Amino acid sequence: MAYVTIPKDLSQIQSTVLFGLVKRLVICFGAAALVGMPLFFLAKANLGTITAALCMIMMMLPFFLFAMYEKNGQPPEVFLGHLIQNKFIRSKMHIYQTNNLYSALVQQSQLEQVVKRIARKGRKTSKA
Repeated sequence: MAYVTIPKDLSQIQSTVLFGLVKRLVICFGAAALVGMPLFFLAKANLGTITAALCMIMMMLPFFLFAMYEKNGQPPEVFLGHLIQNKFIRSKMHIYQTNNLYSALVQQSQLEQVVKRIARKGRKTSKA
């Protein structure tokens, strides 16, 4: 009898598009082939086969990185977006502020006392 493992977390399952590959992998591998293959055939005549193959591999590596790498469930473009926001867009100085419930209650009671004083003054002037 065949044994098939079923993952317990179904959110990690991705639907395949072509040859058992996810859409992300198909796009990245296709882009790598579009960049690497013409480079290999154009450079093979001038540089030699081994050097052209090494150049092709070096040009295709970023595409493979974007296709396969994930850190904490995030693809590289999301990770790089967070990194850019953290380093360049958001401010470096973070002001620490707390919401002190006690001080809010004290301020509220002071405001209520001011309102009561104003109400009492209003009653005294209306009687006179």
